[in-house]
Order: sequence, then C-alpha cells, then structure tokens
Amino acid sequence: MTTRTAIPATPKLGPDFARLWSASAVTNLCDGITLAAGPLLVASLTDDPAAIGGAAFVQQLPWLLFAILSGVLVDRVDRRRLIITADLLRAVVIGGPAVAVATGNVTIPLVYTAFFLIGTAETVADSASSALVPAIVAPDALPKANGRLTAVVVVGNMFVAPPVGAALFVLAAAVPFGVNAGLFVIGALLMATVRYRPRPRTEHARVAIRTEIVEGLRWAWSHRLLRAMAVSLCLMNIALMGALAVLVLYAREQLGLPDAAFGLLIASTAVGGLLGSVVAAPLQRRFGDSLLVRIGLLIETATHFGLALTHSPWVAGTIFAVFGLHGAVFGVVLVSARQRAVPDRLRGRVGGVYALLISGGAAIGSLVGGFVARGFGVTAPFWAAGVAMVVLTACVWRTFRPSMFAEPTPAVHD
Repeated sequence: MTTRTAIPATPKLGPDFARLWSASAVTNLCDGITLAAGPLLVASLTDDPAAIGGAAFVQQLPWLLFAILSGVLVDRVDRRRLIITADLLRAVVIGGPAVAVATGNVTIPLVYTAFFLIGTAETVADSASSALVPAIVAPDALPKANGRLTAVVVVGNMFVAPPVGAALFVLAAAVPFGVNAGLFVIGALLMATVRYRPRPRTEHARVAIRTEIVEGLRWAWSHRLLRAMAVSLCLMNIALMGALAVLVLYAREQLGLPDAAFGLLIASTAVGGLLGSVVAAPLQRRFGDSLLVRIGLLIETATHFGLALTHSPWVAGTIFAVFGLHGAVFGVVLVSARQRAVPDRLRGRVGGVYALLISGGAAIGSLVGGFVARGFGVTAPFWAAGVAMVVLTACVWRTFRPSMFAEPTPAVHD
C-alpha cells in the first residue's frame, strides 16, 4: 500500500482580513491621490522648490515625532476603533484644503498644517492596522496577508491613484481633496464591519506611558532577530534614500533620459513590486525566511553597484524592476517574522520602534545623499550605498541564519 504526502493547503485569510484589506485599499487610494495632488496644489501657490519639497516633509515628520507614542496608543486602545477614528479625522482634515481651495482662501501654512495632521493620523492608523493583522490571521497565513496588503500599497500609491489625483486636480483643484474626504469616510465604514473584538485590557490603567515606551524599546532590543532586522532596515534606508534623493539628476545625467520619461523608472519599480507582492508568500513557503532575506541583501547590494555602472535606461529600468520585486518580498518576509515574534500586547510599541528607525534612516539618507552627489558626482551616492551594503551584509549574514527564524511564536490572541 502506498501513501501520498499531503500538500499543505494554502492558508485562508478569513472575512475579517477581507474587510481590513478593503479598508486599506480605499485609504491607499487616498494616499496616492494626495501624492500627486498635494505637490500640484503647493506648486500652484509658489514656485519655491524648498516650499514644494516641504509639503512632503511635513507629512513624513510625524513618523519621526510620534511613531513610538502612536505605538503606545495602539497597545492601549481597541485597534479597530483607533483606525476608524483616524480615518474620520483624516476625512475632516483633508476637507479643509478642499473648502479653502473652493473658496479661494487656501494658503501654504494651511496646506502644511493639514498634511502634518494627516501624517499624524497616519502613524496611528498604519501602526494599528499592522498590529491588527496577526490578531485576525493565523501565523502561517501572515506572508499571504502581508503580500496582499503590499499589493494594495503598490497599486494604490504608484499605479492607479497618482494619475487619478493629477487628473482630478486639472479638473478642479478642490476635487481631489474632496474625493479623499469621502474615501476616508468609506474606509472608516469598512473598518466598522470588522467583527473581531479584542479582549478588554486593564493592565495599562496604572502604568505610565514612559514605562510602556521603555518596555517596548527593551523588548525590541533584547530580541536578537528583531534587533538585527531593525538596525538593518534603518541602515538600508539610509543607503537607499541617499541614492534615490538624486534620482532625478541620475536619470538626466547618467541615463540621458528626458524629464518626461523619468516616471518610467518609478513605474518599473512598481511593476516589480506588484509581482513581488504576489510571489512573496509562495516563495516564503518554498524557500523559507532565511534564504530570502540573505538573497535580498545580495540583490540590494548589486542594485546600487549596477545603477552606478550602467548608462543604459533599459538596464536601469530592469534593475529597478528587480529591486521592486525584491523590496516587496523582503518587506513581506520581515514584517511577517516580526508579527509572529512579537506578543500582541507589544505589537504597537515594537512597530513604532521600527517605524521610527525606518523613517529616521530615510530622512538621514535623503539629507546626506544630495551633499554626497554635490561633492563627488551623481553616481557617488550609489557607490557609497553599495559599499555600505557590502559591510552590512557581511555583519548580519550569520544573524539571519535559519535557526533565528525558527524560534517559537506567540499565539494569535496571546
């Protein structure tokens, strides 16, 4: 009598994840619309490059200021209700520029204030959403869930929404912001349909916020794998954003691309990212976390050196597509590993630590990259990033061995 080895069934995500995914899809459309309409609005008010760039900065600044505090809030409050509240607040706030534009009273300080408040609410909503996923999805289904959420980000932020946002702005400057207000309300209504309810938490009542912050920091730092992941992502973002800070100049001077074709580089990254979000879970099941992370480090290193060497737009576009695929797979693997490792009561705070390090690395890289390019040429940030990745890969290679990813994980509702 012969026996057949059972093929593991594809893990199911469940109806609550479908509702969370739908809400995320709607709010990511809002982000993509703002990505195009926001700079267009500021550019219609001033031609100062610093003022235009400042609009993006003020929306990212809350991640540096409030990431850990938002994590504390996520660990104290019903995460589903927190997302609903954040979405409704964003609907109200984004309605401000819509009314101001429609009435002819819009100013740059008003736009900056609105973007800062939206960014602040985003730190809460995104942290709560990430912490909520392991509560409604089984551990073995996390890569699949995070892959689908990554696809939403890629499609919403890079493919669909930016052209829509630009078209709506051309139609009437107030329209994209009014549309976003309505979409945020829809996102809140979709989140309200999530049936999961957390167990009541009473342990926070007598604990100071500072104590909870310290607990989250200590827990994240004491876990060898999570510490290595956090530090690696921070340093990788410094290297990456240092190079991408001069991407427009790189495309023009190194690749000889006209400005109109610059967007094709970003689009090629999005194509790769979309593919990566689809194949991440199957690859994780087939090859495991350790091998994918190590291959990702090699791809990231090769990306910087490849871009520094090539003068061909086609080669650069291919490199960006491969990088987008790697970035999606790498992100899904590391986020899923973190969600499995962190106890539910600490997921908000540990996620806040990650957000702070990732955002801080991006900010440092963006600031440094321009000065490096000014002093040593447009390819210098890519060479520097490649060398930095060689050193980082050598330092963390053994840390990302298979046994580090095989540690016991907490229960879904611990």
